[in-house]
Amino acid sequence: MKVNTVYLLLFAGLLFFSCNQGAKKGEDGQIVIGASMLSLQSEFVVNVKDAMEAYAREKGIRLIVSDAQRTADKQVQQIEALISQKVDAIILNPCEVEASSPAVEKAKAAGIPLINVNSETTAVPDGFVGSHDEESGEIAMEEIARRLGGKGNIVIMDGYMGQAAQIKRAIGAKKILEKYPGIKVLAEQTAEWDRAKAMSLMENWIQSYGNQLNAVFAHNDEMGMGALQALEQAGLKDKVVVVSIDAIADALQAVKAGRLDATVYQDAKGEGEGAVEMAIKMAKHEPIEKTSVFIPFQLVTRDNVDAFLK
Repeated sequence: MKVNTVYLLLFAGLLFFSCNQGAKKGEDGQIVIGASMLSLQSEFVVNVKDAMEAYAREKGIRLIVSDAQRTADKQVQQIEALISQKVDAIILNPCEVEASSPAVEKAKAAGIPLINVNSETTAVPDGFVGSHDEESGEIAMEEIARRLGGKGNIVIMDGYMGQAAQIKRAIGAKKILEKYPGIKVLAEQTAEWDRAKAMSLMENWIQSYGNQLNAVFAHNDEMGMGALQALEQAGLKDKVVVVSIDAIADALQAVKAGRLDATVYQDAKGEGEGAVEMAIKMAKHEPIEKTSVFIPFQLVTRDNVDAFLK
C-alpha cells in the first residue's frame, strides 16, 4: 500500500509538472511568440500586427501582442514580462534605436531568440525583417525633385526623433538633396508620425511661408495626409507637391484621386509574415537561410496605384 501511494504521488507530481509546462506552451505544446509593437495608433504598425496575427493563426502559433505606445521604457518592461512568461521567441518593433536596445539585450541574456521587425536597434537582434529606410527617403525625395524640375522650396516632416525610420529616411532624403542645389529646405521638424500633429505643423508653416512653398516631404503617410488636409483647407494644394511613405489605405486612395502626389510602398504584410516565420524557425531551432531579410520599397503614383489597391 505504501509503495502504491508513493507511485501515485510521483505520478501526480509529474502530471502537475506536465500540465504547467503545457500551460506555458499553450495547448498541445503550442509555440508561444511575444511581440511588442511601437504604436497601435499607427495604421502601418497595425497593418504589420494584423499580418503577424493572421500568419500565426495559419501556422497554429499563439501570438501575444503588446502596444508600447511609442514609449521605449514601456517596451523594455513588456519584453521583461514576456521573458518571465518564458515565451519561445520575441518579435520587437522598436520605439527607438538606443532606448529600445536594452529589450534586445535582456532577451538574448535570457536565451530567447528576438527578431526586430520594420525598425532597428543599436543592440544586434537574432534576426531582422524589414526594409532599408534610407531607400524610401531617396525614392520620395527623387520624386519631389523630378516634379519640381530640380528647383524649389520644401519643408520636411520628420518621424518620431531617434526612431530608426526617422533617422534613415532623413539620411536618404538628404543624400538626394545633395544632387539638387536648387532645392532649398525652408524648415524641418518632427510631427511624431501623427496626422493631427502634422496638420497643425503644416498650418504653422503655411502662415510662415505661404506661397513660397513648393513641396512637402513627410516621413510617413499619416503626416503626409495631415499636411495635405492643411494645404487643401488653405487652398494651396494645387501649388504644393506632397510625397510621403508607407502606402497606407488612405494614402493610396488620395493618390488615386490625384490629391496626394506620391507615396512609397512598404510591404507591411511581407514584414509581419516574415517576422513570425523567422520567429517560428528560431523557436524550433531550425536552420535559417538569412537572419536579415530586406524587402524593397516601391514608388506609387497615379500611374501604378491600382496595382497596390486591394
